[in-house]
Amino acid sequence: MVAALLGRKLGMTQVFDEAGRAVPVTVIQAGPCAVLQVKTAETDGYDAVQLGFEDVKPHRSTLPQIGHAAKASTGPKRCIREVRSPDGPPEQQPGDVWTVEVFDDVQYVDVEGITKGRGFAGGMKRHGFGGQPASHGTERKHRSPGSISSHGSDLGHGGNVKRGKRMAGHMGHARRTSRNHELVGVDKVRHLLLVRGGVPGPNGGEVMVKCSKTKTQPAEVKRLLCVTDTAAASEPAAVGD
Repeated sequence: MVAALLGRKLGMTQVFDEAGRAVPVTVIQAGPCAVLQVKTAETDGYDAVQLGFEDVKPHRSTLPQIGHAAKASTGPKRCIREVRSPDGPPEQQPGDVWTVEVFDDVQYVDVEGITKGRGFAGGMKRHGFGGQPASHGTERKHRSPGSISSHGSDLGHGGNVKRGKRMAGHMGHARRTSRNHELVGVDKVRHLLLVRGGVPGPNGGEVMVKCSKTKTQPAEVKRLLCVTDTAAASEPAAVGD
């Protein structure tokens, strides 16, 4: 089974390892995700599993989305993504539910999300340009990017802005993948993942957590926090503990 889940970034905090060092982590509400559709090479041309995350009210959805989810005996979902299956046809069936348990044997993950939108930004903020001199004749042009094209010519072929020229424009709000994050903790009761470091997107943004593609998973998985006993975790602590 492919280790992947849709989730929502809740924010950042810190935990402490066995040596007492503070470890910055991002808390992600991952799943549960319903399997809406299973695609195979015979019927669709490729092998994949379609996941749906977070229920949405039917009157805020469409009839095609409601009917598509009904085939998996579930309701319409807010976020729907596909996960490719490189090992052949998936063994899952529509209606199955994936939880954080799919990461039991995973130590490193990739997190995909939409970065924070910065609006319209100039060349200094967007590309790190140095700007114009602070003195020596510069007048109200301190943050200007400078010349943007070559000089003209007698034939009239010069003076055109080259393709790909770094200029001011829209910054942020792009899909990015942050790779090789250590999976520090898994809370199976609250469906939480603790991922070391920061991940793309604002608090409350939708993310996709997948098993790392470029870093080898260790044979023995070690974590700082792992809640496995649902009854023990949900039982209130006694007074005086």
